[in-house]
Amino acid sequence: MRTLTVVGHRGDPYRVRENTVASIRSALARGADAVEIDVRLTWDGVPVLLHDDTLRRLWHIDRPLSSLSFAEVRELTGPEGVPTLHEALAAAAPHRVMIDLPGATEASVRTVVGAVHECDAEDRVYYCSSAPAMLLVRAADPAAELALTWTTLAPARPALLDALSPRWLNYRFGLVSKALTDRVHRDGLLVSSWTADTRRSMRKLIANGVDSITTNRVDTLNAVLTGART
Repeated sequence: MRTLTVVGHRGDPYRVRENTVASIRSALARGADAVEIDVRLTWDGVPVLLHDDTLRRLWHIDRPLSSLSFAEVRELTGPEGVPTLHEALAAAAPHRVMIDLPGATEASVRTVVGAVHECDAEDRVYYCSSAPAMLLVRAADPAAELALTWTTLAPARPALLDALSPRWLNYRFGLVSKALTDRVHRDGLLVSSWTADTRRSMRKLIANGVDSITTNRVDTLNAVLTGART
């Protein structure tokens, strides 16, 4: 059986508020091999963990992140609230971290990549997002490990793959089939899948030969894997 990487989606969000240090630690404590986090910049250019462009859904504060300084974010969400990327990388060490880049711009990507290097975390960080964001990461760091998020069954264009040199193709779980994983593996790439939360979908992905599963239910996935190995 192929080795499969268990990735906690934004940490362990069914138990602990997503994209927080506590959520990251909870996912790793429950057996995640890696965690996926979302990174955006505050008004003053500090990389922090937040999927949405406002604080409304998670923190009940209807303010755009881009209008707030980090000091304001910390005041609004508290010391255990929205963490910096530096804090998240420290909390996850020595485990792997998959960084998603919603709302990526050239400036934000350079800042995020720079922060990863400042933390000496480049060997355990990889990046996932759509092609435009991945092209920005590749320009900022020619050695970065990339997981190109691909939302169609059509193969990625060879010219794009040449430009990006990704290690992974990252698919929504419902798109994955054995034929797809076989094709991607023949091309020398790994298959990651998101976001599988039911035992049925997890078992199907394992049977189809994926290399990584991102999930909100790390403990359930590990239980499924234990059953598959016995």
